[in-house]
Amino acid sequence: MPKRPLALWWRAQTAIGLIVIGAAAQAQTTPVGTWRSIDDETKQPKAQIVISDRGGVLSGRIEQLLRPGADPKAVCDRCTDDRKDQPILGMEIIRGVKKDEDRDVWEGGRILDPEKGSTYALRLTPVDGGHRLQVRGSIGPFWRTQTWIRVK
Repeated sequence: MPKRPLALWWRAQTAIGLIVIGAAAQAQTTPVGTWRSIDDETKQPKAQIVISDRGGVLSGRIEQLLRPGADPKAVCDRCTDDRKDQPILGMEIIRGVKKDEDRDVWEGGRILDPEKGSTYALRLTPVDGGHRLQVRGSIGPFWRTQTWIRVK
């Protein structure tokens, strides 16, 4: 008879452990976090971007410039909106992205390329268990996808 309470305790502990692990894995399958963007041409890290969630709407800011020789005082002189002539470091480049209720995809927002001053429709898709993020920007039928790497 004394073995039965111990067996129940172990089952409860196992169940709690699985719930905690599952919740941690689920949390990593969102775009929320810190990401390293990769330059399309050089394949080297370009910038570190922090994506945050405010009431179900995602936004992302450039936290760090990683390209060798990048000017930390550079401004977006090609931007045409409220970001014109604002510092690129700290700039919000992702705005208004929301989760698609039926899929693990976040879209409906815009992403800014501060070097070109262009904005694109945006879709974010976590892949590889949330360790990578497919970032697809598009204008009409034309699109480009980058893969960002999760930092934390």
